[in-house]
Amino acid sequence: MSTRDATFKVCIIGEGGVGKTSLARRYLTRVFEEDTKMTVGADFAVKYITLDDKKISLQIWDFAGEERFKVLLPGYATGSNGAIFMYDITRYVTLTKIDDWLSIFKSGIKEPVPILMVGGKTDLEEKRSVSIEQVQTYCESRNLLGPIECSAKSGNNVENVFEFITREMMKHTNLI
Repeated sequence: MSTRDATFKVCIIGEGGVGKTSLARRYLTRVFEEDTKMTVGADFAVKYITLDDKKISLQIWDFAGEERFKVLLPGYATGSNGAIFMYDITRYVTLTKIDDWLSIFKSGIKEPVPILMVGGKTDLEEKRSVSIEQVQTYCESRNLLGPIECSAKSGNNVENVFEFITREMMKHTNLI
């Protein structure tokens, strides 16, 4: 295998059922799995990409969204270069829980990293309960990147989510 210019660890975090596993699997395999099982603890995968002529090893950590696993998050967050915080555009409560996830994640990292807000399930637009404007305000008030909305089911914007956070991690580490 050729030498990599960088290895980045990115965590995907948010409430259970927001689409974290579907997003990761769609990105990794380009396939939508209709019946994903609840993640226990965390799932981990690696994808090798080339972005802006840089060879990147992207370690994707899909963190369980159930309350009982929150205690594990600071340990999993250690060494992260970036994070994707997900909410479900059809469930407003998933946005209200992000602050809790953010504080737990930040307790596990030594210095600030790029954090991108991602809204999942845009294929369910007719059931939307979170406006993009609400999330933009939320991001601005917490110094978060985004939001980017996507659908793991249709594949819409999935590549853009990972390309965006990877570029931000590359900037953050002075790779570009």
